[in-house]
Amino acid sequence: MSLMQARRLTRRFGGLTAVDSVSLDLALDEIHALIGTNGAGKSTLVNMLSGELPASSGQVLLEGTDITRWPQPRRARAGLGRSYQRTTLFPAFTVFENCRLAAQASRPRSWVLWESAAACGHAGAIAGQALEAAGLADVAGRQAGTLSHGAKRQLEIALCLATQPRVLLLDEPLAGMGAEETERMLQLLRTLKRARAVLLVEHDMDAVFRIADRITVMANGAVIASGTPEEVRGNREVRVAYLGEGDAC
Repeated sequence: MSLMQARRLTRRFGGLTAVDSVSLDLALDEIHALIGTNGAGKSTLVNMLSGELPASSGQVLLEGTDITRWPQPRRARAGLGRSYQRTTLFPAFTVFENCRLAAQASRPRSWVLWESAAACGHAGAIAGQALEAAGLADVAGRQAGTLSHGAKRQLEIALCLATQPRVLLLDEPLAGMGAEETERMLQLLRTLKRARAVLLVEHDMDAVFRIADRITVMANGAVIASGTPEEVRGNREVRVAYLGEGDAC
């Protein structure tokens, strides 16, 4: 079941075409990896999907609804979650407080001026569920700034989950992780995809080929291959352009 579709998305910056007529589908219970060298257009594409950057042309659909012209906050409230390459946490707040803020931001109640944030039981319950799903329930009371790098990346995902998304756009969640932290994150991603569609932008090729159900490869702003890991691994153009293999002759 496809939850999100990009249809011939294009983004131009003056005379430069950063993303050139890219189409992809994000399906329920599927991790769709987006790979490519630096400058391939991956981040620009994700920014268009999330609503941070308007498309020059093309279309974005979320569960069948055209959201191409929707701003980022409206997309988030409709079920689109996004994490970033750099952590965007409040280090002095507890893990739980960070997560509760994300839950409250997704369902603001501006009219309740007299109620403290801690008194919002609904947001607290959602935050607790998100931390449980991300494997952080046991550190909910710790300051976010004291977590390990890997745990901070898990907390980033928990913040996304607190907005109750149907689609997750994850930008390099494995960056800077050691082997043990990577294994924990991969297990988390396998769990998360069961009720969601996941787009994974990642440079760790070993992890990508282990975890992805589908892979789309970009080069110079365009898609050069898309398919199962086996299909992409066997694609000669991908091996030459991205995996570093030269011509056989």
